[in-house]
Amino acid sequence: MKKILLVDDDPELRQLLATYLGRQGFDTLLLPETRQLDAYLERFQPHLLILDLMLPGEDGLTACRRLRARGETIPIIMLTARDEPADRVIGLGIGADDYLGKPFDPRELVARIEAVLRRGAQPSSAPDPKGGLVRFGPWTLDRAARLLTRSDKSVALTTGEFALLNALIANANRPMKRERLLELTRGDENESFDRAIDVQMHRLRRLIEDDPSHPRYLQTVWGVGYVFVPDREKYAEE
Repeated sequence: MKKILLVDDDPELRQLLATYLGRQGFDTLLLPETRQLDAYLERFQPHLLILDLMLPGEDGLTACRRLRARGETIPIIMLTARDEPADRVIGLGIGADDYLGKPFDPRELVARIEAVLRRGAQPSSAPDPKGGLVRFGPWTLDRAARLLTRSDKSVALTTGEFALLNALIANANRPMKRERLLELTRGDENESFDRAIDVQMHRLRRLIEDDPSHPRYLQTVWGVGYVFVPDREKYAEE
């Protein structure tokens, strides 16, 4: 059974979701706040984390930002009473994999969970044992280990970030439409929120580019989408 860790301060919602998710084949762990979040992640190693945005003490956005800053790559779905596009951009921008506004149908949450977990099993986002190493500029991407390094220092990538970078590298010098990148990084999920790709690209540029405002490797093709442009003399696949 896939283990889901749900952090929400509403006891009725926690129990309702635990019961429903259990019927769908998920083993659900429950927390009312984030004080024990780190201990639960270490002890139980859940497959996915569901974080409410409005929590007592450390809120969901702060917790998500903190986990990503320390290199935690567990898939995260944010829950919130607000579902404005700006809130989604903020949540995705700090590393959440998906975002669901309250109130919601539990069936939609299950669909989101399955889509995010499935995304992690897609060729673009999963470690590729046969993928080998890709070197561009000062960077090395180990597709088997899903690890990005520079000068022997590793940079943690979320599932979405790795999926996008891997998809672009696999199509080097080929402009990719946002719609196609969504297909490659999110599988067969019916996702029309193209801005999600823009947010992931913004995060990748901040990680990789010396000057994110004038990217060298992850370039924009106006009217189309994005393209990975490697250095000819420093690009190699092994």
